[in-house]
Amino acid sequence: MKSNMRILILNYEFPPVGGGGGVASYKLAKGFVKLGHGVDYITSGYKGLKKQETVDGINIYRVPTFFRKDRATATFLSMLTYDFFAVLKGIQLCLKNKYAFINTQFAVPTGPVGLVLSKLFGIKNILSLHGGDIYDPSKKSSPHKHWHWRKIVRFILNNSDILVCQSSNTKKNTIKYFNPKKEIHIIPLPYEKFKFKKVSRDKLGMKKDKFYLISVGRLVERKGFKYLIQAMKILPKEIELSLIGDGPLEENLKSLTKKLKVNSRVHFLGFVSEEKKFQYLASSDLYVLPSLHEGFGIVLQEAMQVGLPIVATNNGGQVDILENGKNALLISPKNSTKLARVILEIYQNKKTAKSFSKNNLSRSKSFALKKIAYRYKNFI
Repeated sequence: MKSNMRILILNYEFPPVGGGGGVASYKLAKGFVKLGHGVDYITSGYKGLKKQETVDGINIYRVPTFFRKDRATATFLSMLTYDFFAVLKGIQLCLKNKYAFINTQFAVPTGPVGLVLSKLFGIKNILSLHGGDIYDPSKKSSPHKHWHWRKIVRFILNNSDILVCQSSNTKKNTIKYFNPKKEIHIIPLPYEKFKFKKVSRDKLGMKKDKFYLISVGRLVERKGFKYLIQAMKILPKEIELSLIGDGPLEENLKSLTKKLKVNSRVHFLGFVSEEKKFQYLASSDLYVLPSLHEGFGIVLQEAMQVGLPIVATNNGGQVDILENGKNALLISPKNSTKLARVILEIYQNKKTAKSFSKNNLSRSKSFALKKIAYRYKNFI
């Protein structure tokens, strides 16, 4: 295989637009660059961002998208406009460059773009499924709930050359709801250790004598933040919570903190830089993932990097990297009482917290960028 091959990545998300799926494909693209390959990446445009730029050796092309709700949240119309303009940009690039393969991130909405370009130019298409793109129990519009979407997604899956799921849970849901006639490969999301400058708690506005929980993600129903806020009502006043992220439920969640009278202990930090996010992670005591479902949970890799013990729900791809009693405590979703109980268990047991922290630091080394990128490369 040529060491200087060119790869086309399609994803409507790329930081700072979107969520974890964009971060994951960004890291994968960096892995390809580290292996010596050229990478072109077609993603969504957003106000204030350049139409074209090179980031860490990746050629980024941002196409027009209309009616996007905000940086974190796409709308159906914004997805449709991305597909249309991404196909046009893809045709332009495919006429100019010879690609070894296309990596299409997400069956919905990006799947059709990869399918069209693959068929038009005879390029192998590797479709990466993230979980939430095909199965999101918190959304009425989730493809797995509607026969017409199941039919469309099944067509996309069966007409892609290679299918990759990030976890065993995503693979299970893909087979259960869409039953593709293709072999499904499991490749975890790549992770690159983020370098940042550690700062003291007081510089972050954090109190030295408090026990800090932290959770990161879009403020949407699927992330289950309301159950974590409800748990705060049960937990001792010495425990505080930092929430990083923005989204459509922000005002609802803030209202809930006031209703439960925990607003002085729950801190909405909004969208922050990567540097600031890691500073908050490193200054916290426990990471909490209250999601109703996760395709994988990139932020768990980030929490592992700084050695945080973890409390998480057990519904999703996170169970591939979290082992109950070894590096995390796992509970069922939608149960604020149980959530409070396991958080309290970590809070009261320093020995367990220290053990989980050590095991997570060790586990974080197993998601090397080049190693994951090489597994994709081996399909060619």
